Amino acid sequence: MSPAEQQPGKKSFFMKMLDVVEKAGNKLPHPFMLFVYLAVIVIGLSWVISLAGVSFEDPETGETAEIKSMVSGEGIEYILSSMLENFTGFAPLGLVLAMMFGIGLAQKVGLIETFMKKSILNAPKKLVTYAIIGTGILGNLASDAAFVIIPPLAAMVFYALGRHPLAGMAAGFAGVGAGFTANLIITGTDALLAGITTEVAQTRVDDLVVTPVDNWYFMMFSVLMLMFVGAWITERIIEPRLGKYDDTHADKEVISQEMETITPEKNRGLRNAGIAGAAYLLLVSLLIVPPGGVLRGEDGAVVDSPFLINIVPVILFFFIVVAIAYGVTVKKITETKDVPEYMASAMKDMAGYITLIFAASQFIAYFDWTNLGAFIAISGADILTSLDFTGMPVVVGFIILAAILNLFIFSGSAQWALMAPIFIPMFMILDYNPAFIQLAYRIADSSTNIITPLNPYVPMVLAFMKQYDKRAGFGTLFSIMLPYTLIFLVLWIIIFIIWTVLGIPVGPGVEMNLN
Repeated sequence: MSPAEQQPGKKSFFMKMLDVVEKAGNKLPHPFMLFVYLAVIVIGLSWVISLAGVSFEDPETGETAEIKSMVSGEGIEYILSSMLENFTGFAPLGLVLAMMFGIGLAQKVGLIETFMKKSILNAPKKLVTYAIIGTGILGNLASDAAFVIIPPLAAMVFYALGRHPLAGMAAGFAGVGAGFTANLIITGTDALLAGITTEVAQTRVDDLVVTPVDNWYFMMFSVLMLMFVGAWITERIIEPRLGKYDDTHADKEVISQEMETITPEKNRGLRNAGIAGAAYLLLVSLLIVPPGGVLRGEDGAVVDSPFLINIVPVILFFFIVVAIAYGVTVKKITETKDVPEYMASAMKDMAGYITLIFAASQFIAYFDWTNLGAFIAISGADILTSLDFTGMPVVVGFIILAAILNLFIFSGSAQWALMAPIFIPMFMILDYNPAFIQLAYRIADSSTNIITPLNPYVPMVLAFMKQYDKRAGFGTLFSIMLPYTLIFLVLWIIIFIIWTVLGIPVGPGVEMNLN
């Protein structure tokens, strides 16, 4: 019996569990309001705990600190005087907005969409599954736009090849959703998470900076791992389970539509963008590769160098160059004013992010100023040490916790802004590198993206599925996505452990421990 043929009246334990997750998650407030409520809770807790005269000793400095009340003259003054600085000085804000000037321009002129379609439509038949998943993973450059483009396109390609379209859609959704955090190049996600991690880590170590490249090596490897494993899951588990496709219950008008082809003009645009990108990378390499390159660090260092420290502007200019080359070729850019107008349009799409950051930055700042963050981190570290629950087991436990929480909080940035202030200082006290813990979070956050009912793109994917089988429902979708989630998460954890045991850096110069 195929998933779509399962009786709607009978629900498995897993489906009942998802119903609970959906109901509970729907009761959560908007992420902005969630951080507002958390800030209010911090204010209240700081007052109550300060009345009890709670104090603690910082193991690093040996100094005794107390919980400071925000319901006091000093606290109220801090709330008012720090509000703007908390927001404008929040590390991820400038990083992400700067990245989006370039990536947003590339998206608005159509470069990223054309690249994704070209990668899938031109792939050899034997490699089409790999191309779909790989393109889905790399498609996170376009942020959420990849969710709209890849799954339906993958279904059309599979149908045209005589394969089950729902399997193609599953492969595309798995690549985009479960592979959202991985990529071969640095993306806005890297800048966003690194910014939040830095903001929190500096509450313990003032000059500690987590850069967007600190998880790069592991994430590049993850692209290849997810692509090959995802293709294996699709061809060995999902397609055999779905069986031979029967279009009896399909929307004949929709599935009879021909796939959109890439026009010669767009092909020329891709070619010119490639040439411009190669020329830019050659220029950058001339500033890095020579021993005396101006973007090298002291004594010719590459790890601790102006190049990696300033990687965001380097990537920003790369996307601007390739986007302009493509846009001019396809006549999306005909005047110089078109460039800033497309950039401004991309910034409009970031309005929700900017609003969220305003509330999140206040919560994190209050958490630090009151000393509640340090108190919870030190107490938590003491408990873990007394229980002898340290080392890799506690990190794996953190991954599992984050994966479960992701079922309720789909926004990766909101969840990290919520978890980081608690767990980053705690793990730093246990001598873990915050970039290493950030990587553990990214593994968890990506894996369960495709099975959470709170993923706003689940209804859209379900609507596309119904075009090929009107009987398909949430049960169909989650049953074919669950193997990707479980296998990706387990395999990712295993590779994470092996990577750590072998002492391989997860990014340039980034080890598991701080010291």
